[in-house]
Amino acid sequence: MDRAALDVAMFLEIPHGGFCPLGRRAEGGPIPDIYQLRETPERDYAVRTEKNVIHSDGTLILFRQIMSRGTELTRRLTLKHKRPCLCINLDDPEFIAIEAYESLHAWIAKENVAILNIAGPRESSSPGVTKMAESFLISAIRYVGRVEAE
Repeated sequence: MDRAALDVAMFLEIPHGGFCPLGRRAEGGPIPDIYQLRETPERDYAVRTEKNVIHSDGTLILFRQIMSRGTELTRRLTLKHKRPCLCINLDDPEFIAIEAYESLHAWIAKENVAILNIAGPRESSSPGVTKMAESFLISAIRYVGRVEAE
């Protein structure tokens, strides 16, 4: 999920950043240098997750059906550090894209989120989540841009 958010930011030419584990550790091998990430001093994913929560104004969690262990950790860390968090279940049968875009836009404005942390499960634990997240993020960002231009 992290990489999906980074790819969307790069595609839409939005500044991106954040933290990654020491050695640019990721499930599929080292994270390429094209992603502007800072390494934590540890290889532990939880350290990276906590730093990303702390160094953002709010966290958007995108998931399918149930939260994985790592995704749930992210949610718990937002509570621990008293950071705003919005969770969107991309498989919710009542999910309506426009309503979700409007909710995201309103939440960002209400919480004054300038630096957004985007989190969610790995593709290996939630097949299809990467493409769903990319599609949601691109459409949501474009929707917000249209609303602000009006």
